[in-house]
Amino acid sequence: METTRIDAKFAALKAEGKKAFVAYIMGGDPDVERSLDVMKALPGAGVDIIELGMPFTDPMADGSTIQLAGQRALDGGMTLQKTLDMAAEFRKTDTVTPIVMMGYYNPIYSRGVDRFLADAKAAGIDGLIVVDLPPEEDSELCLPAQAAGINFIRLATPTTDAKRLPKVLQNTSGFVYYVSVTGITGGAAAQAADVAPEVARIKASTDLPVIVGFGINTPEAAREIAAIADGCVVGSAIVKQVAEGKSAAEVAEFVATLAGGAHSA
Repeated sequence: METTRIDAKFAALKAEGKKAFVAYIMGGDPDVERSLDVMKALPGAGVDIIELGMPFTDPMADGSTIQLAGQRALDGGMTLQKTLDMAAEFRKTDTVTPIVMMGYYNPIYSRGVDRFLADAKAAGIDGLIVVDLPPEEDSELCLPAQAAGINFIRLATPTTDAKRLPKVLQNTSGFVYYVSVTGITGGAAAQAADVAPEVARIKASTDLPVIVGFGINTPEAAREIAAIADGCVVGSAIVKQVAEGKSAAEVAEFVATLAGGAHSA
């Protein structure tokens, strides 16, 4: 597979001896314009990779913060097409920051995989995280995505045992997203002591970077978790700022504290 922006970003961070800070926002929350403003402010706030949520009516892996964000976006008329348009608009002024679209398979399936992948590639999408497609379904989207030059990033969890892990890693690229807690987003706090052996276990089986998400909401937590992995992801804490009506500049200020935590690891 060709080198993606994600691969290039990790190579650059490695050369600097830095950990990755990944930020998640929900596309179209609370509306397209404000969502795009926040997205554009993220790289300047120290975000290495942007995860762009595709709003969906039944987000089973997400806690209430991200569920409500998806609902606000859908109520505001957000669609998969508009999420792709948002990425394309972002790409007009930023051609280097990797964008990973995160969501569920239904909207992609409805659009048609081939059409979706062509449109995603054209919009400047670098990776996909589709939480409800297990490795058994790799022929559905994972393999076509890789063929199209888009990384397919998979989640590993505390319940991914030694028997399951090789299957999860099999066709994964870009990075492995380790879910630090058993449960949904925005729930229990991630504990570095619990996560460290799990990250080591995954790294023993793959050369891919391992990024840890779920349950990280302070600069201290970002630093502690990034220190034992290749980086960390913050989602709900950032989405909460948007929900509170903060401006893009205020959201960016908050994100910069988290990024600073991860980068000081």
